[in-house]
Amino acid sequence: MRSTARHPGDALSRGQRILYIVILGALTALGPFTIDLYLPAFPTLESELGVTAAAVQLTLTGTMIGFGFGQLIVGPWSDKVGRKLPLMLATGFHILACVGAAMSNDIVMLGIFRVLQGFGAAAGAVVAMAMVRDLFGGKPLVKMLSRLALVSGLAPVIAPVLGSQLLLVMNWRGIFWVLAAYGLLVIAAVFFWIVETLPADQRHTAGHNTLGQRYKAVLGDRVFVGVAIIGAMTFSGLFSYLSSSSFLFQQVYGFTPQEYGLLFAVNSLGIVTGVQLSSRLMHRHNVGPQWILSISTVVLVITSAAILLLDLGGAGLWGTLVPLWFFIAACGFTLPSVQVIALNGHGHEAGTAASLLGAANFGVAGVISPIVGVFGVDNSVPMAAVMGITALIAVASLWFIVRPRTVPALEH
Repeated sequence: MRSTARHPGDALSRGQRILYIVILGALTALGPFTIDLYLPAFPTLESELGVTAAAVQLTLTGTMIGFGFGQLIVGPWSDKVGRKLPLMLATGFHILACVGAAMSNDIVMLGIFRVLQGFGAAAGAVVAMAMVRDLFGGKPLVKMLSRLALVSGLAPVIAPVLGSQLLLVMNWRGIFWVLAAYGLLVIAAVFFWIVETLPADQRHTAGHNTLGQRYKAVLGDRVFVGVAIIGAMTFSGLFSYLSSSSFLFQQVYGFTPQEYGLLFAVNSLGIVTGVQLSSRLMHRHNVGPQWILSISTVVLVITSAAILLLDLGGAGLWGTLVPLWFFIAACGFTLPSVQVIALNGHGHEAGTAASLLGAANFGVAGVISPIVGVFGVDNSVPMAAVMGITALIAVASLWFIVRPRTVPALEH
């Protein structure tokens, strides 16, 4: 390691960094793929299993809740025993749950295995972020987290695209077999190419040894709590769209599964644009992530209000599609800033911090997003209303809890 390296990752070669980005990105994508790959199959599940749209949406909610709860277990566990063991065991559990989901014959069994799938997939997101924080700090941390934020924001949007293509060659059960194979590839990559980033001598730091101390250090940080709320509200708005979009665009607007997948491909450009510009502003132009949030959260409010008002005004499909793209782009702007602020000050309990952040994102989103289904998916109004309310809460959290002027500047 170079003598000038202040963090272990500073000594990695360019090739090693690229390898870590690819594998950690694959880990991060496991959760969103598990949650969203089967979205285009919702109408098929509804008819084949003889259940309501709300019952199908509950399997999505169950997956997200399992994903959120799993992160609360895996994160602190990885702070105590290291990163690789929890990662490999949890991902192995995910593979078994995928097999169970593929073999389910009714909505109840499918729902149970979906919860277990979410629980097992939780390790990927938490451990990937914790590993990055183990290796990097300051501006290099911004750059690496932006790559993971790109994956975590892009994967939920790309997953339905892939799912719609898979449905051309297999039924909905095949999607779960594909997820099982993906999990096997992840385990193999981690086993052969990822080293333990949390050595044994760094797992016990004064004031950070016990689970209670780690949670106290993280939850006692006002700024962390505030940005966790912003992240949870942003994900809730995004998943309100994801959970209802299959019914909205396929049943209301008459899209085929492949046209629905193409729509998601276009919207994915919004995530890419937001994440890349946010990262560039932080890394190259020294714009504080808190000030990026001050803009992106307002855009979330404006675009969700535009969808609501345009739909009520009879603007039709394009009245939803155009502002929706900018809403998704604003989500891309928000996610890297949330992760950087949340993890930058918690190197000693990175796994715990990452787990709380992820649990808030997916757990809260899992509870809020089905509200759209309760009010029906006959138009864009319920979706836009939930998106707007979550955006307003994010704005309030930024200015009343985080308080941007109190956020410490990033080290270089």
